[in-house]
Amino acid sequence: MKRISVTDTIKFVMTVTVICTGVISFGSRATSPVDNHYLNTLKINTTVMDVSQYQPQRASKMYPAPTEGMVQHILTLPELKNEQDYMFEVQIGQNQIVDCNKTKLIGDIDKVSLAGWGYVYYLVEKVMQGPTTKMMCTNAKSAEFIVLNEALTLRYDSRQPKVFYLPEGTDLRYRVWKTASEFVFSGQ
Repeated sequence: MKRISVTDTIKFVMTVTVICTGVISFGSRATSPVDNHYLNTLKINTTVMDVSQYQPQRASKMYPAPTEGMVQHILTLPELKNEQDYMFEVQIGQNQIVDCNKTKLIGDIDKVSLAGWGYVYYLVEKVMQGPTTKMMCTNAKSAEFIVLNEALTLRYDSRQPKVFYLPEGTDLRYRVWKTASEFVFSGQ
């Protein structure tokens, strides 16, 4: 039987200590996976109306009717337990056939306060084609959603509908985010 030297014993003990410390610290920071399936099954009620289809809704009758060339999007969020743990992301843009060049849209997303109510709605008056790269593309063109500016990240709040006014031909898409961990202080 071969004798183990003191140096080898120390190396072995150090290795086991490092591995155990890593496993323990990982376990304290690990979080259970987020149930994305639940988030994808939330039933968000959406109503889209232009001038010809406009009918005031009970929960949003205080908002102005859409004007000619504009479309009103009303998103009614379902009530959730612990709504402070959720965020609502909205992207405004257009579906376009594009090649490999990077394409952008230009326009302003204005946050408008509803006088006398204190509620807000979002207004995009004009969407224009923005700058694009000029690369030679060999791949086939494909349909892609081109986002206007950056996405809006809003607090999840089921008490009041989210109302958007967009030019015709402009789309709105959304998704719900849930926090996956607790706050951690920096430097700790």
